[in-house]
Amino acid sequence: MINIENLQKSFGGQVLFDGLAFKVNARERVGLVGRNGHGKTTLFRIIAGEETYDGGALTIPKHYRIGMVRQTLEFTEDTILTEGMTGLPETEKDHHWKVEKILVGLGFSQSDMQRHPQEFSGGFQVRLNLAKILVSEPDLLLLDEPTNYLDITSIRWIVRFLVRWPHELMLITHDRGFMDNVVTHTVGIHRRKARKIAGDTNKYYSQIAQDEEIYEKTRLNDERRQKEIKQFITRFRAKARLANLVQSRIKTLEKLEKKDKLAQLSTLDFSFRSEKFRGKHVLSVRNASFSYDAGSPLIENFDFSVNAGDRICVIGKNGKGKTTLLKLLAGVLDPQAGEMQYNPSVTQGFFEQTNIQTLDKRRTVEEEILYSHAGIDRQVARNICGAMMFEGDKALKKISVLSGGEKSRVLLGKILVTPLNLLLLDEPTNHLDMDACDALLAAIDSFEGTVIMVTHNEMFLHALAERLVVFQDDRITLFEGSYNHFLNKAGWAEERTEKKKQAKKVQIAAPAEKLTKKEARKRRSELVAERGRVLNPLKKKIHKAENDIEQQEESLEALNQEMMAASGAGNGSQIADISKKIHACNDAIEKRFAELEALHEKKDKLAATYGGLLEE
Repeated sequence: MINIENLQKSFGGQVLFDGLAFKVNARERVGLVGRNGHGKTTLFRIIAGEETYDGGALTIPKHYRIGMVRQTLEFTEDTILTEGMTGLPETEKDHHWKVEKILVGLGFSQSDMQRHPQEFSGGFQVRLNLAKILVSEPDLLLLDEPTNYLDITSIRWIVRFLVRWPHELMLITHDRGFMDNVVTHTVGIHRRKARKIAGDTNKYYSQIAQDEEIYEKTRLNDERRQKEIKQFITRFRAKARLANLVQSRIKTLEKLEKKDKLAQLSTLDFSFRSEKFRGKHVLSVRNASFSYDAGSPLIENFDFSVNAGDRICVIGKNGKGKTTLLKLLAGVLDPQAGEMQYNPSVTQGFFEQTNIQTLDKRRTVEEEILYSHAGIDRQVARNICGAMMFEGDKALKKISVLSGGEKSRVLLGKILVTPLNLLLLDEPTNHLDMDACDALLAAIDSFEGTVIMVTHNEMFLHALAERLVVFQDDRITLFEGSYNHFLNKAGWAEERTEKKKQAKKVQIAAPAEKLTKKEARKRRSELVAERGRVLNPLKKKIHKAENDIEQQEESLEALNQEMMAASGAGNGSQIADISKKIHACNDAIEKRFAELEALHEKKDKLAATYGGLLEE
């Protein structure tokens, strides 16, 4: 429904993209990836009509509605509910239940519905703006970092909401797990061009790596062939009887396209510095309690023990006490009751958004990191600046002119250069791009010390968490096990309630009177047989689609090899023919992926329905 052709955009001397081209087709959910500063948000603003472009074409159908969340916080109504209803289409202006459902999913309680929008924090006001866009049901929904102000239960809810989105969607997010759960296609802005593939970010980055490997091999083959032709021409130019051959080689040389060597892209690679820790026990918390002013205790009679090498994640809704707990563990706050005991060998680093006040506004980014520890030289400081997205002259910016997000990255950089054996991290991914998040995950994973981290990023939770501190149901509990184990065994309260509601909905086939054991066994056998008759054909179609995709990908690999050989031989007609076949093969793969997704969705829904009936 959206067609972008040869789009060009520059700011000053910086070219963001040159020849950007791709389509967003009906009902596609497209993830947009690329490094910070590569033009993702600018592209969204161009599509939304808020930014002009320098060249190319952007084709949007008539009467096609585009919705993008605004960062400006302007409210005209006196309650959360009525403000949310301003986003409803004209034909549904009284459908308040639609607004309530979305507001609850985004973390508003029923009592919040009648409160004034100005009573809420900036994060909740942004959620209200998001709700207004979602209820308006635009033809194309543009979401730029929608998880920044959401807690973990709201993120899980919006994933389920977006998977059922009936129109087109484009998404920018640093949370790779969130993107991969939502999108059907991935578009990357890479080397100022766009590349679109069917599938998630893993498939996209694998394809990019493969394409660049093929390009480089082809370039080297072309260079070798050009060198051989030049040597032949130089050697036999003066031989009259070989004049025809020489002229033929000259023409061949003119036709050969010169491929430039791909510029080396910097990759983020950093690590935390570990301080040796002697001992097994890091800290103990005994009967700790804490509350702000005269309010209800956020933390009450909490016992907690941390051992060397632990990977502990703190999870729960916003405003329930996660950051407060981390501040207590860091010694920023003192418990009002109970005690906290540390091993004297502990050297901690604490990352938390409000700690940006400790930065010296007179220093540059480079100086702030350089002076963090005596053993750091300028080159190491510059490397950390680059890892925190302050490349080149950006490292010379004064702290005083940085945004809040940039200051948070400086703070994280200071922790990176300081030798530690205990890391306390509060939402460290909030202001990083996807590449930086991947590098941070690898750095935490390889850190030799102990990690206690507050995060809503489920990719980090699945990869790192070995123990969990859970804020839920107005209490704080310890869960011994991984995040996946927590979801299977305990889970989130809202999702348990939703599952119970769904179970009630599938009771349509329940008999009016209670069945005897014999009748129940018979009914169960009938349902199992019926489930097999319905699901088995779908499973066969899924198996066939998977096999077809595998065969097509093998064919694509073979065609890529043929393309390399043809390029090496300089066979223009063969190259053109193979290019057409590669294009057709890619189209076929995309089509089968779309069919496979629809089949899986249908199978899962039917399996859930029969599962509910059988359980009953």
